[in-house]
Amino acid sequence: MLGFIERYSPPTLQNTSILWSALALAVISAAAALTFVVRLIRQRGLDRWIVSHSLQFRRRRTPLTGQSVHVLLCIADHYEPQHGKVEPAQAAERVAYWIDRYPKLFEQFRDADGLPPQHSFFFPIDEYEASHVDGIARLCRAGFGEIELHHHHDNDTAAALRARLLHFKELFRNQHGLLSHHRVSGEVKYGFIHGNWALDNSRPDGRWCGVNNELDVLRETGCYADFTLPSAPSRTQTSKINSIYYAVDDPDRPKSHNRGTDVGVRPAPDRALMLIQGPLLLNWRQRTAPGRLLPRIENASLQASQPPSMERLDLWIRARVQVRMRPDWFFIKLHTHGAVEANREVLLGRPMVEFHEGLRRRAAGSPAFHVHYVSARESYNLARAAEAGWTGSVREARDFELIWKR
Repeated sequence: MLGFIERYSPPTLQNTSILWSALALAVISAAAALTFVVRLIRQRGLDRWIVSHSLQFRRRRTPLTGQSVHVLLCIADHYEPQHGKVEPAQAAERVAYWIDRYPKLFEQFRDADGLPPQHSFFFPIDEYEASHVDGIARLCRAGFGEIELHHHHDNDTAAALRARLLHFKELFRNQHGLLSHHRVSGEVKYGFIHGNWALDNSRPDGRWCGVNNELDVLRETGCYADFTLPSAPSRTQTSKINSIYYAVDDPDRPKSHNRGTDVGVRPAPDRALMLIQGPLLLNWRQRTAPGRLLPRIENASLQASQPPSMERLDLWIRARVQVRMRPDWFFIKLHTHGAVEANREVLLGRPMVEFHEGLRRRAAGSPAFHVHYVSARESYNLARAAEAGWTGSVREARDFELIWKR
């Protein structure tokens, strides 16, 4: 009888204490794990865009079975021959290497429109050297790309920036015969990439810009679109991702492009600048290290540690950077710093050749898959054409609004 009472009597105070201790330990462990994950998310800058990424889950998972796919491939190069403050001879050699190497490697490849791979060279006006611009201009006039503007600045003012952009726009146009113009108005236009990713004073510490109304300054000086993003893992990354959109400047606050209106959803707002983003998503097939749970960030970068591949192409397509009226057009804007030696071994070496070979094989093996090598300007023209309800071909819309004369 005593054994029965011991077996079925209520838990003792000691047993209750053990249960509560175990529960408390579990809660503490879960809180510690959550704190660790949050810290990692912030360290990698995911907190800026992970919500948007999650909301795009359905569109990334929508199958492409039976759908015609037109890949609009644009490489936007922060082309800096003087990167690292190298000696003039090394900077000149970097330019010469591109001029010599690019045609030899890529003349053999042709897209669906019969064009070779295109490269958009965004030259830093703060490191302007006439001979570098003229050298790359010869490569572009041979049919391999176009030149746009890039700028690094710090603690700047709107007035000084405006004067500088207007000066270099006229210099590139009048001295070098570069940049595009509007087919109706004739206004000289340029594409732009911001140095250090700090567009519209978007760094939390305010460095590497200083101009809260930079979007307005760009638009008013003839910028047709910005190509800075994505910038992850930088803290300058916007919450809006995988988009072609219009942003309206709020001069009272920085980072006005954090949100915006998707091109084609409604008419462009007044005083709006177009931004064309590259793909940004998580690559769950590749982890940060063997055995780690966290995925790598796919941020559309081409560099020594991130060579192009057909696996990455599938991710870029899945990001669905598009204009709604042309669901068959997939805008893939990649970025690089192509002048430096480590990266040019990828861009002007076997990795890029193999990538173009892979594109050619896929196009040959699938009648529904089409590759179009496009410049930054052509990306903008195609976005504008799609916005206008264009139903024709990619080839016919390359000069839809802006013209670049070789």
